[in-house]
Amino acid sequence: MSMERVVIVNGVRTPFVRARTVFQKTPPSTLGGVALRETIARSNLDPKLVDEVYFGIVSPPAEGTNISREALFDSGLPASIPCTTINRYCASSAESAAAIAAKISAGQIDIGIAGGVESISSIRALFSQEATDFFQDFGRAKTTAQKLSHATHLRPAFFTPLAPGIKEPTTGLTMGQSADLMTREFQVSREEQDQFAADSHKKAHQAWERGFYSSHVVPVATQDGKLIDRDTDVRADTSAEKLSKLRPVFYKDGTITAGNASPLTDGASAVLMMTETRSRELGMQPLGVIRAVATAGVDIKKEPLLIGPAFAIPRALKMAGVKWEDIDLIEMHEAFAGQVLSTIRAIESKQWAKDKLGLNQAIGQVDRSRLNVNGGSIPLGHPFGATGTRVILQALLELRARKKNLGLISICAAGGLGMVLVVEAI
Repeated sequence: MSMERVVIVNGVRTPFVRARTVFQKTPPSTLGGVALRETIARSNLDPKLVDEVYFGIVSPPAEGTNISREALFDSGLPASIPCTTINRYCASSAESAAAIAAKISAGQIDIGIAGGVESISSIRALFSQEATDFFQDFGRAKTTAQKLSHATHLRPAFFTPLAPGIKEPTTGLTMGQSADLMTREFQVSREEQDQFAADSHKKAHQAWERGFYSSHVVPVATQDGKLIDRDTDVRADTSAEKLSKLRPVFYKDGTITAGNASPLTDGASAVLMMTETRSRELGMQPLGVIRAVATAGVDIKKEPLLIGPAFAIPRALKMAGVKWEDIDLIEMHEAFAGQVLSTIRAIESKQWAKDKLGLNQAIGQVDRSRLNVNGGSIPLGHPFGATGTRVILQALLELRARKKNLGLISICAAGGLGMVLVVEAI
């Protein structure tokens, strides 16, 4: 094992756009290919030096489930580069970065690219198992008589697709339903959620206006000749008052709406990683390092589905050798405003820390002026497989801009999973 630091040198992301809009006919391999190709181009690196690519995706296309490999082919980078696809739900690309860092630390590779992609627009409708069995058996029938006999079992219901959904198989609840229940447990009001969402939109808009995002968001050409160079869901004119008029989505008496939740999104992101020595040899100035990675899993029959990061934060801080007070910036994935605010409630609660973590004091107090300072997933969008490396890159770029040191990244994920990283700017 090498004790040398693994550095993040560069990275890009595509614009994040609402699903089934401008990227509707752009396959995930194309979006991922753009992120790979532009990461290399902006780094001025010979692509033959890349040892491995890890990409995350939650809903891979049926015809090419190793999306990392398909994106590589689309990028035009050397086909000799091995590729791996990871699914840790919304933390998939963050796990890709952790995996590449681990391989570099283990001395298995020198240079790797981590990233992720999601194309909700490309998710196909499913058919029931009964319908699948029928058509498979029909295809295996060898004679006309056998086919005609089998056709008598055909039912109109076989042609009714199952609408794509984001449900937990264990609970049967959607992410939104689980988040809505979470807000009740932590007593997060509708007003708080709408205000948080409106503030996030304003921060994202201001970040775009001052050029923060244009520094690393690369344009994507669509099949119909349009050039998309900006996130499509950021609303400069939104307000808590406007959001308060939206109806709850998941429960009639619920608090989560389309306005205080992240939208279904298409997009991709990637970061280039290598040993610090290698970066010096290549004349590159690193953005920063990953100081620590901690993960957690909770029993979703007993705990809120999206509370995982609160369990992982103390371990991440301990692994990094830092205290909560040392953190300069926090990037917390905004699946829902209510989920972020509930997590903050847990972080700041002495009783929660005692009951759940066995600690004598709260994890810490969240300084809102350091939280998601350039907006988060609610305005920017949330392509599941791409969000992790988006927040890693975003945190390091903002730390550099502010001349600050440490950032904490918090990502909740389906299945009761949480992932927390501590990153350090160089």
